[in-house]
Amino acid sequence: MRSNVMHEITPLNPGDCFNVYSRTKPRFDAHLHYHEEYELNLILNASGAKRIIGGHMEAIGDYELVLVGPNVTHTWISHKCQNKSVTEITIQFHRDLFDDKFLSRNQLSFVKNMIERSQRGILFSPDTVAAIKDRIIELKNKSGFTSVLDLLSILHELSTSRNMRTLSDASFSNEYFHYNSRRLEKVFEYINSHYNKQVNLGEVSKIANMPESSFSRFIKQRTGKTFIDSLNEIRLGHAARMLIETSNTVAEIAYQCGFNNISNFNRIFKRKKLCIPKDFRETYAGYKAFV
Repeated sequence: MRSNVMHEITPLNPGDCFNVYSRTKPRFDAHLHYHEEYELNLILNASGAKRIIGGHMEAIGDYELVLVGPNVTHTWISHKCQNKSVTEITIQFHRDLFDDKFLSRNQLSFVKNMIERSQRGILFSPDTVAAIKDRIIELKNKSGFTSVLDLLSILHELSTSRNMRTLSDASFSNEYFHYNSRRLEKVFEYINSHYNKQVNLGEVSKIANMPESSFSRFIKQRTGKTFIDSLNEIRLGHAARMLIETSNTVAEIAYQCGFNNISNFNRIFKRKKLCIPKDFRETYAGYKAFV
C-alpha cells in the first residue's frame, strides 16, 4: 500500500519532542496517509464522520481520541457529519522519544504496552476522553520542559485507562504477536504463514504441544477469542490489504485468503468490518493519494 498512499512529512522538528496542532474546520479533507511519528488525535463535534485506521473503518460519535503508531495508514472523512465546526487537536511525537531502554523500566510498563498496541491504532473510551480532553486542549498553551512532563503524564494516564480498544487487524499491519506465551506466538506465526491454506485446530494444537480441548481453552483465556475467530481475524487482515492494494476480484481474494465460500467470506467480513468487501474497497479508493 506504500506505493499509492501519501507518505506525509510532518512539520515536527528533529530537535523538538512533540508538536501540537489545533484547528477548527468545516470538513475533513486529508487523504489516506502515514508518517514516521506517533499521533494522538482528539476530535470534537464530528458525529457521523468516519475513521479509517489500517484495515479498520467505523463511524464516530461527537468526540473521540485515537493513538496511531508510526507508518500506520489513517484518515478521517466527513461521511455523514453535518457539523461545520469540527475541532481536531493533533499531537505528534517522534518514534524515538521512548526508546526500548526507557520503556523497559518497571514504572513504564503500561506505557510500553500502549505504545506497542498503537501499531493497530487505539481508540480510548468516552469516559477516558471526557476525563482527559481538557488537558490535551490545554497542552497547546504549554511550552518547554513543563509541556514534556504534561505529555508524559497524559500518555501515562491513557495507558492505565480502562476499555481502550485496538482497531486494525494485526495481520494488516504485519504486527508481531505478543502474548507472553511462546506457544501462542508459534501458533500465530504458523497461522500467519499458512492463512491461505486449510488450518485446523488439530494441527495448531500440535504446534502448541497441547490437546485440542486444552488449547481451545488456552487461546480463549489468553486472547479473548476462539481459535476460529483468531484465524478469521488474520485472514481478514490479509484480505483487507489485498482489497486495497490489488485489482483482484472479491472472489479471488476470498479464496486466496483461505475462505472457500464467498458467501461466508462476505458475511464474516461484514460482521467484522461493518461493510461488505466491495464497499470497503470503494471507500479506500476514494481517499487514496497517489504520489
